[in-house]
Amino acid sequence: MNYPWPEPGTPLDQIATPMPVIDEDRLAANIERVQAYCDTQGKAFRPHIKTHKIAAVARQQIEAGAVGLNCQKVTEAEVFADAGFDDILITYNILGPVKLARLKALNARVAKLAVVADSETTVSGLSSTFDADRPLTVLIECDTGAKRCGVQTPEQAVALAEKIAAAPGLRFGGIMTYPAIGGAEAVEEFMATTMSLLSGKGIECPVRSSGGSPDLFSAHLVPSATEHRAGTYVYNDRSMVRAGHCTPDDLAMHILATVVSKPAPDRAVLDCGSKALTSDLLGFSDYGSLVGFEGARIVSLSEEHAVVDLSGCAVPFAEIGQIVKVVPNHTCVVTNLFDRMVFHRNGIVTRVENVDARGTVW
Repeated sequence: MNYPWPEPGTPLDQIATPMPVIDEDRLAANIERVQAYCDTQGKAFRPHIKTHKIAAVARQQIEAGAVGLNCQKVTEAEVFADAGFDDILITYNILGPVKLARLKALNARVAKLAVVADSETTVSGLSSTFDADRPLTVLIECDTGAKRCGVQTPEQAVALAEKIAAAPGLRFGGIMTYPAIGGAEAVEEFMATTMSLLSGKGIECPVRSSGGSPDLFSAHLVPSATEHRAGTYVYNDRSMVRAGHCTPDDLAMHILATVVSKPAPDRAVLDCGSKALTSDLLGFSDYGSLVGFEGARIVSLSEEHAVVDLSGCAVPFAEIGQIVKVVPNHTCVVTNLFDRMVFHRNGIVTRVENVDARGTVW
């Protein structure tokens, strides 16, 4: 596609919109802050790359001290294996012959690959695919309160661990959870109980992986966990500011948009519709905030238009043709809408990176 990607040195107000832009200094500071916290707590940190899907950013995270990467799907992991990353955890139940065949090929070329499972059906599929010559490491996903995937009790975790340990082509690697927000106490209780039961069976549990950006800075409240996983922190977004996990000065991603119409005194229209901004509300009543225009609300999205209600805006809004900065509700979804990301320092483009794993959803 002959898209006008900007050259390094281009001012941000001269690039085509809508366009997500990443602040280099805030990105680096976010990576450093989280890695330093985990180092201080004696926990390994494994960033979830679904937020950025960019190999160059993953390298920054590894160089800062991350132990490896967290991917969500097989195809996503393949992209990062191709880029040279050799420690990958896929936190998803992998089912079906097509995906299992791809997973087996991936396991043959990644030094440390692990997946999760929460049912005998998933374990059976993995067991029938892998053999003792190149076993696959499997962690048990545990539901500690988020009510998504996961075994429901420590006893169920132990029963599944025994099946994994007995399969010649599998290696039991430990337990994993994506907890409910504020659920550190429940995570610790579940992990500690599971570890005790496994010990009674003579089964080692080397990895205890917890996760989530919302509870990132509560990782120290789960002493049984050996590692933490998080993704959103690398860019941060409106939901992270609301939760108190960062300030507006920590927001590394903004979406630049142009005012394309002001059809009424109380309404403006931007060129960043649902194909540029996520439709995720995450508990908000609008679709992103506008930097410098407090009270202006993005109240609806169509594919190529964002309608802004100006009735509560405290200052005069930008004129037609001017560029504004939008803070997205959920940065991870925005990433998967674009082929490339523009990086900048002090408003001057530094680089343009491919979103390497865009569209890798199976």
